[in-house]
Amino acid sequence: MATIVGKIIEINRYPVKSFAGERLDSCRIESYGMYGDRFCAFYDETKQGWNSFFTARQIPNMLAYQAKHVDDGIVVVGPDGRTFGWDERLLQEIQSYSKKKMSMTSYRAPNPTDPQLMSVDAASILIVTDATLRKLEALWGKPVDHRRFRANIVVAVEEGVASEIEWIGKRLTVGDVHLQVDEECSRCAITTLDPVTLERDSSLLKTLNAEMNMNFGVYASVKKEGHIQEGDKLYISNV
Repeated sequence: MATIVGKIIEINRYPVKSFAGERLDSCRIESYGMYGDRFCAFYDETKQGWNSFFTARQIPNMLAYQAKHVDDGIVVVGPDGRTFGWDERLLQEIQSYSKKKMSMTSYRAPNPTDPQLMSVDAASILIVTDATLRKLEALWGKPVDHRRFRANIVVAVEEGVASEIEWIGKRLTVGDVHLQVDEECSRCAITTLDPVTLERDSSLLKTLNAEMNMNFGVYASVKKEGHIQEGDKLYISNV
């Protein structure tokens, strides 16, 4: 039996890894995750795996560039209002922030619905709740901008609903989409950066470490594709 746990109050997509993203009213959910999420990244050809990517951990200014997925392409607006595509001009712009040679990669496939297409991060959707955000604010003693956590879905939970940690191993239904909640999200230094001012405050990460075991939010994999939209209710059930 499915039980309502809350509703979607925000949907966010991040077409370029470590760039600011876009807020959506609705989105297609594919087998690998949210369509258009983290399709593109900057990387170091001399490295492999996760460490090959350039992120806001090394280059905080990356967060000042906003990426949108438009007509199956990427449009980027810089902090000064200039517009870029996913091209050599943008590469030169971001390269100016690092002495290490950068390359660009796109994870788009000829068929954008190809189930083998993988986003840069894990094949997952990241979910956070307003209740856990309020808990962190109380622990930290300061307001928390949820954009620090780059969640795809922000959920307003029903009163009395258990923490999303308790959702692990269970099934979420939202719209015509089925998600499997797999694990907590372990956090890194990107959370210390204010998404607006780019100022760093390491005390937030210290609070996450001391009070929440460095975890915030949960990853969910896709079990049934479909569409979601803001306002959709989430139902939870045992697998």
